[in-house]
Amino acid sequence: MWFRNRKFVDFALQSAFLFCVIGLVVSAFVVGRNNMEVQGLTGDFGFLERSTGWDISFTLLDYSTRDSYSRALSIGLLNTLFLGVVSLIFGTVIGLSVASARLSRNKLLSSLGGAYVDTFRNIPLILQGLFWYAVLTNLPRAKQAMSPIDGVFLSNRGFYFPGLNVTGGSAAVAIAVIVVFVGVALWVASARKTARWPDQKRRRVWASVLAVGAVITALVLSVGRIPDTSIFSVPYLKGFNLRDGVRLSPELLAGILTISLYGAAFIAEIFRAGLLSISQGMGEAGAALGLRAYQVFFRIRLPLAIRAVLPTLTNQYIWLMKATTIGIAIGFADFFMVVAVSISQAGQTMNLLLLLFLGFWLLNLAVSVVANWIDKKIALKGTQNR
Repeated sequence: MWFRNRKFVDFALQSAFLFCVIGLVVSAFVVGRNNMEVQGLTGDFGFLERSTGWDISFTLLDYSTRDSYSRALSIGLLNTLFLGVVSLIFGTVIGLSVASARLSRNKLLSSLGGAYVDTFRNIPLILQGLFWYAVLTNLPRAKQAMSPIDGVFLSNRGFYFPGLNVTGGSAAVAIAVIVVFVGVALWVASARKTARWPDQKRRRVWASVLAVGAVITALVLSVGRIPDTSIFSVPYLKGFNLRDGVRLSPELLAGILTISLYGAAFIAEIFRAGLLSISQGMGEAGAALGLRAYQVFFRIRLPLAIRAVLPTLTNQYIWLMKATTIGIAIGFADFFMVVAVSISQAGQTMNLLLLLFLGFWLLNLAVSVVANWIDKKIALKGTQNR
């Protein structure tokens, strides 16, 4: 009989479940649309073309109060991406250093590494953010700013250092060019397809790629130079304030410090597990070939450890990218904060929340796709790490 057929029963149950899910989604959409119509809210996104009328404290691109909501949301998304990428880079470097210290035979270094992990891992993220924000906003005023070297200042108004008088768009293009050409140079230096090339040819191609990238970057920056200004901008004290240069606000610095130091505690344990998974014989083999300790670490142990921990490290990176929402607690204009202000000004709650979900989904999906691509490229074909 048909009701005794296992495949038919499974298909019927799955179809019924899918029908129920679709019914719930449709009913929720209908109810939500009716409630929005009762409150006078529209379901379209026409409000994105209206001007905001409010300012954003930190922007990587030009922005004014006359700009639209769509540009404000783009600025917030770019700020979140900038905060996340910078924090991940510093967190990875600090985490790898702490992991190496924990595995050191020096008792002092090992103890300091363990103390770091136990301290930063067990204090809530938002509490650390408020702490670093309080520290940075209570630094000396601009007139008494700390200056460890000429042209670099640290005060309660932020961190000032020399930079370039270029537009934000040209700076973004220059950074993209640098990333592309450095990636190509690294591929030339380490790819399997170039391994058969003579060393002299590989070095010549590698140097040529970097030279072409440097020339294109210089051209982009020269074209994007702000008119009637010198290409270099060095901060200096004038009156009661600091002028020129590049300024990192206390809110941005607090966000970078918080996410980097907090995330480094978890990244350190991930790297430590990966380094411990590499057999001791690998290091002994490298030493037998005449490699020094740092060469054994960077050429043998670390590459194998990265292959072993990259999936776990990817999950940690995605979590830290979502941790950028701490910016709303310390006044940094990240994507979450811009959406929150837009909701209070425009009143389009459901639409803006949908954009918020979509924005973070795209950011984390990009991190996942890049990490999975790297994982496939560096995987050892037909072998297993033991």
